[in-house]
Amino acid sequence: MADLYVYYKLRAADAPALAPRVRAMQAGLAERTGVTGALKRRPGLREGLQTWMEVYAGVDAAFDDALAAAVAAAGIVPLLAGARHAEVFEDLPCA
Repeated sequence: MADLYVYYKLRAADAPALAPRVRAMQAGLAERTGVTGALKRRPGLREGLQTWMEVYAGVDAAFDDALAAAVAAAGIVPLLAGARHAEVFEDLPCA
Protein backbone atom coordinates (compact mmCIF):
# COMPACT_ATOMS: atom_id res chain seq x y z
CA MET A 1 0.00 0.00 0.00
CA ALA A 2 1.07 3.55 -0.70
CA ASP A 3 -0.17 7.11 -0.41
CA LEU A 4 -0.97 9.09 -3.54
CA TYR A 5 -0.56 12.86 -3.74
CA VAL A 6 -1.98 14.66 -6.77
CA TYR A 7 -1.32 18.37 -7.18
CA TYR A 8 -2.30 20.93 -9.78
CA LYS A 9 -2.75 24.64 -10.38
CA LEU A 10 -5.91 26.57 -11.13
CA ARG A 11 -7.03 30.13 -11.55
CA ALA A 12 -8.55 31.48 -8.33
CA ALA A 13 -11.71 32.41 -10.25
CA ASP A 14 -12.25 28.71 -11.09
CA ALA A 15 -12.03 27.52 -7.47
CA PRO A 16 -15.77 27.86 -6.72
CA ALA A 17 -16.62 25.67 -9.71
CA LEU A 18 -13.84 23.15 -9.13
CA ALA A 19 -14.24 22.47 -5.40
CA PRO A 20 -17.68 20.80 -5.57
CA ARG A 21 -16.61 18.69 -8.54
CA VAL A 22 -13.51 17.39 -6.76
CA ARG A 23 -15.42 16.73 -3.54
CA ALA A 24 -18.16 14.83 -5.42
CA MET A 25 -15.49 12.87 -7.29
CA GLN A 26 -13.78 11.94 -4.02
CA ALA A 27 -17.10 10.88 -2.47
CA GLY A 28 -17.77 8.61 -5.43
CA LEU A 29 -14.28 7.15 -5.22
CA ALA A 30 -14.76 6.45 -1.52
CA GLU A 31 -17.98 4.57 -2.28
CA ARG A 32 -16.40 2.52 -5.08
CA THR A 33 -12.94 1.89 -3.67
CA GLY A 34 -13.14 2.47 0.08
CA VAL A 35 -10.39 5.11 -0.19
CA THR A 36 -11.29 8.45 1.36
CA GLY A 37 -9.57 11.43 -0.23
CA ALA A 38 -8.59 14.76 1.29
CA LEU A 39 -8.50 18.06 -0.57
CA LYS A 40 -5.92 20.67 0.40
CA ARG A 41 -4.78 24.04 -0.89
CA ARG A 42 -1.49 25.86 -0.61
CA PRO A 43 -2.08 29.21 1.12
CA GLY A 44 -2.02 32.28 -1.09
CA LEU A 45 -1.57 32.77 -4.80
CA ARG A 46 1.49 32.45 -6.99
CA GLU A 47 1.32 34.26 -10.30
CA GLY A 48 -2.46 34.44 -9.89
CA LEU A 49 -2.81 30.68 -9.41
CA GLN A 50 -3.76 28.46 -6.51
CA THR A 51 -2.15 25.07 -5.94
CA TRP A 52 -4.43 22.26 -4.78
CA MET A 53 -3.58 18.77 -3.64
CA GLU A 54 -5.67 15.62 -3.42
CA VAL A 55 -4.39 13.06 -0.92
CA TYR A 56 -5.35 9.38 -1.03
CA ALA A 57 -3.91 7.18 1.73
CA GLY A 58 -3.51 3.43 1.54
CA VAL A 59 -4.04 2.91 -2.19
CA ASP A 60 -3.06 -0.05 -4.34
CA ALA A 61 -2.14 -0.18 -8.04
CA ALA A 62 -5.79 -0.61 -9.09
CA PHE A 63 -6.66 2.78 -7.62
CA ASP A 64 -4.88 4.59 -10.47
CA ASP A 65 -7.45 3.36 -12.99
CA ALA A 66 -10.37 4.21 -10.71
CA LEU A 67 -9.00 7.72 -10.17
CA ALA A 68 -8.40 8.30 -13.88
CA ALA A 69 -11.98 7.29 -14.68
CA ALA A 70 -13.35 9.47 -11.88
CA VAL A 71 -11.34 12.51 -13.04
CA ALA A 72 -12.62 12.09 -16.60
CA ALA A 73 -16.23 11.70 -15.44
CA ALA A 74 -16.02 14.71 -13.09
CA GLY A 75 -14.95 17.08 -15.86
CA ILE A 76 -12.34 18.82 -13.74
CA VAL A 77 -9.46 18.95 -16.23
CA PRO A 78 -10.85 21.92 -18.23
CA LEU A 79 -10.79 24.01 -15.04
CA LEU A 80 -7.10 23.40 -14.40
CA ALA A 81 -4.23 25.68 -15.39
CA GLY A 82 -1.93 22.87 -16.45
CA ALA A 83 -1.48 19.18 -15.82
CA ARG A 84 -2.27 17.07 -12.77
CA HIS A 85 0.93 15.73 -11.20
CA ALA A 86 0.91 12.52 -9.16
CA GLU A 87 3.46 11.37 -6.61
CA VAL A 88 3.43 8.08 -4.71
CA PHE A 89 5.00 7.64 -1.28
CA GLU A 90 5.46 4.46 0.74
CA ASP A 91 6.00 4.02 4.45
CA LEU A 92 9.56 3.35 5.51
CA PRO A 93 10.04 -0.21 6.72
CA CYS A 94 10.68 -0.66 10.42
CA ALA A 95 14.29 -1.35 11.34
